[in-house]
Amino acid sequence: MKLWEKGIKTDQWVERFTVGKDRDMDRILAPYDVLGSLAHAAMLKQTGILPETEFQAIRIALTALYKDIGRKGFEIEEGIEDVHSQVELLLTRKLGEAGKHIHTARSRNDQVLLDIKLYIRDEIRQVSEIAGKFFHSLQQRSEETKEILLPGYTHLQVAMPSSFGLWFGAYAESLVDDMQLLLAAYRIVNQNPLGSAAGYGSSFPINRQLTTDLLGFDAMNYNAVYAQMGRGKVEKIVAFALASFASTLSKLASDVCLYASQNFGFFRLPDAYTTGSSIMPHKKNPDVFELIRARCNKIQSLPNEIGFLVNNLPSGYFRDLQVIKESFLPAFDELKSCIAMADLITGKLEVNRHSTEGELYQYLFSVEEVNKLVDSGVPFRDAYRKIAQDIKTGNYHPERMVRHSHEGSIGNLCNDKIALRMKRILQEFNFRKTDIAIKALLQYGKK
Repeated sequence: MKLWEKGIKTDQWVERFTVGKDRDMDRILAPYDVLGSLAHAAMLKQTGILPETEFQAIRIALTALYKDIGRKGFEIEEGIEDVHSQVELLLTRKLGEAGKHIHTARSRNDQVLLDIKLYIRDEIRQVSEIAGKFFHSLQQRSEETKEILLPGYTHLQVAMPSSFGLWFGAYAESLVDDMQLLLAAYRIVNQNPLGSAAGYGSSFPINRQLTTDLLGFDAMNYNAVYAQMGRGKVEKIVAFALASFASTLSKLASDVCLYASQNFGFFRLPDAYTTGSSIMPHKKNPDVFELIRARCNKIQSLPNEIGFLVNNLPSGYFRDLQVIKESFLPAFDELKSCIAMADLITGKLEVNRHSTEGELYQYLFSVEEVNKLVDSGVPFRDAYRKIAQDIKTGNYHPERMVRHSHEGSIGNLCNDKIALRMKRILQEFNFRKTDIAIKALLQYGKK
């Protein structure tokens, strides 16, 4: 069954090629297609386009299907083109002619736009929850290890003292900025495209504000042409937000792989979280972090991939947009699994409390020695040259202590202020609004 079928048989090879992986991707969108259909039917009833009796039959059938998907999942039958066709087919089988009315004043174009936005909205929520948990884990570890020094590097050369608390806290604050970008993407996503039809509106007297409210959107995409232009653009914007999280994770993974190696020895991975070698019995490899790095680097390529698909498309709908789903929809699960795994193992990392001891790291403290001279009245440039000369002549004997107190330094991590920023961002998502709307939608018109 195809919603566009007109009695002309399509070549099977052409059909397989044009459908591609769409049926597999569409299974994910099934509950959102049902919710969108329910809101659309309620609007058609409210505007007098759909009789009350037919609405009630459609409402009962769609509500039952939504619950059934939650219990059993959703299958698209052989020969059925997509999720929209399958949902309409199920309605028609159950209700007869009444089921065919659900597509009035609607196109597959605004259907899929809506389904994808509702899906993204839920996925953004899940990402924010998992990332929020990881953020709190990092902050906890930061507080636990704030007194333990860690060598800091620039150009992979020994530079200045850092601390494990500063290191863990850095990645926590990076997640705050990632979350801020995710919030911006969420606000763009949370606009209703339903009612734009094929991208040029409808001659029916539909009420787009009603479907906007029923589905818990903050606003609508007002211009019908722009609503359709948003396909691809929305995915690219969200992909940038996902890529931002992926960038944080891939850098953290690289640090752990480096710092857990024998040459550095700052971290130790518990044995249960490592893998071995087929011929070297001593090996304990950080494969998990290597895979996090690789998968997150792949996610970072997603905005470019989407950009190449959509950048030269004129306004209006094109089948090119279908291909975006194949990379975009799975990216959420990929990212969520990487965040969850990083959270699990980062919490178990064993820190080396003696990382800065030994001759190799004595030069970490050269700046501290320069600053001590400056405190005693020596001009900075003279103090710098004095310590450089001491190092050259072997007269450099550092105290190996740090006395940092400014905001964001070893002695003043400002974790409480960073936590407050994260709390405020999370509150701005206001997921409760959508929860209330969807709950009300499932009860709308019930007698």
